[in-house]
Amino acid sequence: MSKTSPAAAPTRQRRKEARPQELLDAALELFVEKGFAATRSDEVAVRAGVSKGTLYLYYPSKEELLKAVIQQNLSGVIAEGAGIVDQFEGQSAELLAMLMRMWWVRVGNSPAGGIHKIMMSEVRNFPEIAQFYRDEVIQPAADLLIRTLRRGVERGEFRPLPYEETVHALIAPLIFMSLHKNSFGACPAEGMDFDPDRVIDVHIELMLHGLLAKPDTTTKTG
Repeated sequence: MSKTSPAAAPTRQRRKEARPQELLDAALELFVEKGFAATRSDEVAVRAGVSKGTLYLYYPSKEELLKAVIQQNLSGVIAEGAGIVDQFEGQSAELLAMLMRMWWVRVGNSPAGGIHKIMMSEVRNFPEIAQFYRDEVIQPAADLLIRTLRRGVERGEFRPLPYEETVHALIAPLIFMSLHKNSFGACPAEGMDFDPDRVIDVHIELMLHGLLAKPDTTTKTG
């Protein structure tokens, strides 16, 4: 009877440890390509190279799988941003620009940006996922930006503006570019693409000129 080689057990262990990430990567790819509702669990298992039973061992339902995709791809980025805000000592305009560019690099311009397409197109049919996404992503991200804006106001760098509405104005173009990347941007049609980095630079400049506190130019008369 043959014996298992010494290297076999560690190899299997490494493979087992990698399975959750492989499943999440496969799920994200298929959810973006086919849509969440249209993707079958067995398709995710096949793409990840595991059995359907193995998939259910880690993620009991397709909804739980999508939640894990959201947490793995978005929640950590928001937490990292919060850490940056906690430690940052420079100008609030620089901090805000850093957070927006970080979001584009880590989310919008990565496979994770496809999550926005899934949410926008299908979440109305999955209210539990909608609530989860609000609690896990939308509200924490908004709170992070509000902290940054409030920091600027308190330091006299930004003029007071309605925080929630300003947050919507800040993130809307970024979400649009992420949606574009996973729709028109994925098509070979001529003239449908643009340089997202340049758009972000212009957007940041426009927003900061609107946010920056203006020097007091009131002329005093004696």
